[in-house]
Amino acid sequence: MWTLRKKAPLKTFSRKVRGETVAGGNGENGKHYLSRNSIPIVPPVRNDDKFLSSRIRSGGPVTDFFPQEPSQKFDNEGGERYELLNSYVITEGYSSVRILKDRITLGLLYSLIEPDLSNEDSEFLGQLKKSLTTVLRYPLRSSELSDRKELLRDAIIDFASTRFANVDQGTLRKVEYYVFRDFFGYGIVDQIIRDENVEDISCNGVGIPIFVYHKKYENIRTNIVFRTSQELNSYIVRLSQKGRRQISVADPILNASTPEGHRLNATLGNEVTTRGGSFTIRVFGKKPFTPVDLIINGTISPEATAYLWLSVELGKNTIVIGGTGAGKTSTLNAVSIFIPSNDKIVSIEDTREIKLPHSNWIASVIRSGIGESQYATGKPTGEIDMFDLLRSALRQRPDVLIVGEVRGKESYNLFQAMSTGQVTLATMHADSINSMISRLENQPIGIPRIMMTSLNNVITQAQVKVKGRTVRRVTDITEVTGYDDVTDAITTNRVFTWNKETDRIEFVGRPNLFTDASYISNLSHKDLATDFEMRTVLMRYLALNNVRDSGSIWNYIAKYREDPIALYNKIISEMQGST
Repeated sequence: MWTLRKKAPLKTFSRKVRGETVAGGNGENGKHYLSRNSIPIVPPVRNDDKFLSSRIRSGGPVTDFFPQEPSQKFDNEGGERYELLNSYVITEGYSSVRILKDRITLGLLYSLIEPDLSNEDSEFLGQLKKSLTTVLRYPLRSSELSDRKELLRDAIIDFASTRFANVDQGTLRKVEYYVFRDFFGYGIVDQIIRDENVEDISCNGVGIPIFVYHKKYENIRTNIVFRTSQELNSYIVRLSQKGRRQISVADPILNASTPEGHRLNATLGNEVTTRGGSFTIRVFGKKPFTPVDLIINGTISPEATAYLWLSVELGKNTIVIGGTGAGKTSTLNAVSIFIPSNDKIVSIEDTREIKLPHSNWIASVIRSGIGESQYATGKPTGEIDMFDLLRSALRQRPDVLIVGEVRGKESYNLFQAMSTGQVTLATMHADSINSMISRLENQPIGIPRIMMTSLNNVITQAQVKVKGRTVRRVTDITEVTGYDDVTDAITTNRVFTWNKETDRIEFVGRPNLFTDASYISNLSHKDLATDFEMRTVLMRYLALNNVRDSGSIWNYIAKYREDPIALYNKIISEMQGST
C-alpha cells in the first residue's frame, strides 16, 4: 500500500537496506547524491544538444530512455473495422494483449494494452523523471531486485509527498508500473518480452511498427513504434548494456544475450541499416525445453526420444542441423538432459543460449576485443573466440563437450577431438545432410570427408506447415556409418523420418546403434529391442502425465538405470489402471 508522507521539500532521504543505511543529501555545488556505500539509482543524463553519434564517438552517455510513452491503440480499435480474435493478460491489473483482425486488409494485429495516463498523470510522471535523474546520479546496483524496487518506490513516495501531495493511489500504482518497467525491464517492449506466446520481437527502423512472431498467429504487426532516431538509438544502446556488450558508430552491429538468456541482435543508426537502427530479440522461456516438452509439442516422437537417450548414454557424437528458427538449440538442450547428472560438461558458444540443469557444467562464451587487430594474432586485444574456447575446453577433460554452433575454423579441431573419443553435441546451420557435408568440407572449415565419420548421429529439424500452421518438427534422424573411399561418399543409415501426411516421426530402419550397444553391454539384439521398447514406454508415460521439469525426468531416468524392469512394470500397471 502506498503511503504519502507530508514533509519539507526534498533534501535528504535514508532507509535501511540489509542493515545498511542508504542516505542522500546535498553534495558539491548544491547537487544531490548518494553516499559511496549506498545503492545508486539513476544514470547520469546529458541535457546538451549534441547528436547521438557525436556523443557515442566521444564516449559520452546516450540520452535518457525514461519515461517512454505507453502503448497506443490502433485507430478505431474498438470500431467495426477490427475483429477481436483473442485476448489475454500479461501482467495482472496492468497489461494485456488483444489479437485483432483488420477486416479491410485481412491482416492480424497485436495490440498491447497498458495503463492509460491522463494529462495530470503524464505531468506527474514527467516531473518525477526530472527529479530522479537530477537527485540520484548512479544506476541501481543492489544485488537484490527487491531491494532496488523498494529503494525506488521510496524515492517515488518522497517525490509525491513533496510535489504532488494530492495524487491518488491509482496514479501511484500506474507510475510505479512505468518506472519499474523502464528501470528494471525493457521499457516499451518489456511486456511483449513477458508474453509467453511471443518468440521473436523485431524492430526494423524508425517510424516502423515493431513486429512479433506469435506462437499461434506467426508474424504480427504491433502498436509499438519508435518515433525518432534518437529514441530508437538510445534504446539500442540500453539493450547493449543489458547484454554487457558495446555498440557504437565504429562498431554498429551487436550480438549478445540478455541476463534472462534471450538472444539479441541490433544495429545502431543508419550505419548498416538504411531505415535506422534495428533490433531483434529471440525470446527464450524461463525454463529450457525438455524431451517431454518436445514430445507434447509434436516436435519428436517417444521412439525417437528413446533412441537419442540410448545414443547419449553410449557417448555418441550428435549434431542438430536446420535453418534459422528451426529450434536446433531447443532440441540440443532437450537431448542434453540425458547426459548423466554427474558427468562433467563444458559448453562453448558465441552468445549464451544453452541452459542445463547439471551442476558439473562449465558454460563459456566468447569475448569481444578492443582496438585494431594485432599483427601476431589477427585479433583485437583481449578477444577470445571459439577457437580459444575450444582449446581451453579440451584441456579441462570434459565427459561431454557442447558446441553452440559449428561454423568456423575451430571445427577442424573439434572433429579431431571427436576422432580421439571426445563426446560432442552440437548444432549447425544446414537444411540436409548433403548441405552439412558441403559446409564442413569447404572453407572456412575444410574437414576431410574421412574425418566426418567421427560423427554418429545427424538430427535434421525444420519449420513445416501442418494444417495451415507453422510448427517445428524433427524431420530426420540419420546415422553416419562410414566412408567409401572408392566413391568418396559418406555412407548413412536413416533411422527416423517425418511423414508429412500423418505428421508422425516414423521408425524406418534398423539402427547400427543397437549393434554398438550390444557390443558394449554384452546384450543380445532381442534384449536391446526390449530395452528400447521400455524406454519408449517411459517417454510416452512422462508425456501423457505432463512430467516436463528436468528434475522429475532425471528422477525417472535414475530409477530406470537402477531397475528398468521394475519401473516398466509399475508404469504399465498405472497406465492400465487409468484406462
